[in-house]
Amino acid sequence: MTLYLYTKDSPGKSVCEGACLVAWPPLIGKPTVGAGVDDSKLGSFIRSDGRTQATYNGWPVYYYKTDAKPGDVTGQNVGGVWFVLDRDGGAVKK
Repeated sequence: MTLYLYTKDSPGKSVCEGACLVAWPPLIGKPTVGAGVDDSKLGSFIRSDGRTQATYNGWPVYYYKTDAKPGDVTGQNVGGVWFVLDRDGGAVKK
């Protein structure tokens, strides 16, 4: 499934809480990586609720609730603050 970053977050810190997490569930635990992904950029941190959220290039990563199948990107540019995560760990803003 597509992973997103939230530009209001900062590396290793999530500000997405409460209702935000309903729409944007965090990736919990360490993910498996696909081709072209730099395993050294994977990380994690402990959320305020005690769960371990995955990071890529320091950014907390999330799914979007309306993405139904792999390759869906319905969360791209939502609110001008949610973006697909690129293979380098940055936001795809195209």
